[in-house]
Amino acid sequence: MSRIEELPDDFDERINLNEAPSAPSIEDLYQQHIKTPRKDPISDQSFEQIVQDMSKTPLFMNSLEEATDEDGQNDLLEAIKALQYEGTKAEVAQGFKERGNEMVAEKKWSDAKEFYTKGIAVLMDKVNDKWDQAEDQESELKLRKTLEEQLYVNRALCNLELKNYRSTTLDSAAALRVNPRNIKAHFRSASALFALDKVLEALDVASRGIQIDPNNAALSKLLEKIRERAKIKEAQDRRREAEKQRKQQEESILQAALKTKKIQLRGTKNSPNMEDAVIRLSPDPLSPKSLLEFPVMLLYPMHNQTDLIKAWAEKDAITDHLSYILPLPWDNKNEYKLSTVDCYMDTISGGLMKVGKKLTLLEALSNGKTEIVDGLVRIFVVPIPLASKWIEEVKRKKGKS
Repeated sequence: MSRIEELPDDFDERINLNEAPSAPSIEDLYQQHIKTPRKDPISDQSFEQIVQDMSKTPLFMNSLEEATDEDGQNDLLEAIKALQYEGTKAEVAQGFKERGNEMVAEKKWSDAKEFYTKGIAVLMDKVNDKWDQAEDQESELKLRKTLEEQLYVNRALCNLELKNYRSTTLDSAAALRVNPRNIKAHFRSASALFALDKVLEALDVASRGIQIDPNNAALSKLLEKIRERAKIKEAQDRRREAEKQRKQQEESILQAALKTKKIQLRGTKNSPNMEDAVIRLSPDPLSPKSLLEFPVMLLYPMHNQTDLIKAWAEKDAITDHLSYILPLPWDNKNEYKLSTVDCYMDTISGGLMKVGKKLTLLEALSNGKTEIVDGLVRIFVVPIPLASKWIEEVKRKKGKS
């Protein structure tokens, strides 16, 4: 084979241009290598330059900012990112699913969830046309449907492990819309509902699943737990319903007793929380023959002090309670004695009514002039020498209001 070459100044005339050039021997190559001055590109760089160059490769990069050039581009990174979107929708979604499965094997639930989410997004994408077109469209669509079911049920597992129970039920439902016989979706949905203590819903889902696969051990075990919890909740619900009915009956009998005894009640928007200090029938709240008990607040308006008596029986006289309460520990002037105080109550019309200390509470409440506000009886206790001054002050304040 003939060759045409431009001859250099140091051309060896002994070369026969009509013959093919012979391949250099290994020894010739070695001699040429050791005689040629070698310039090592790395040895001529500083340590900082080497680190900077390495940070621009995907294997060593720490941040996207370091990985880009002056124009904010990294061709290698962009090429690698583009690879994940090369292929048909089904192929790309399959890639995300496999990456998610790898994360699941390592129990990296959040990472796995992200990959499954990307796979679902690819399948649901109706805007972009960057996906390759499949040669066999029928097989492509069939694979997409299969992947949709798998991605949703796999993401349901991640959400279950992450305790995102509502998301678990939504993903399971999405998988069941594709395939109503998916046992994993039934199991994961029932598990999430059970964790939320939605026992009836969990029982329904698990029962449907066990009908599809009666021999599924995991689902059978879960169904047993749900049934045990359902029995407990049923008993609790029965007790609550019985308690509700009992309270309603008690309230009905109480209201009838108050009406019979002509005791008037009135509530306000800002009623205080009296906890267990309430109007009741005692000793049996369900017996009309029981006596009424009232929470009573004794107020000492001249000294801004109070005493609360939680259960004042209707037949108890005012003196019955004042006799053990007086004298008061803070009464340094000894002004509060049974013989030196008068008692007053508010009237329905907004005035004051003086009540005899020997009256029973029922007599004081059933005369048609007073009322119980927010379930609390109020009795003002005032030293007799200070009564007129206090009454004038009350009138003045009510006149201003």
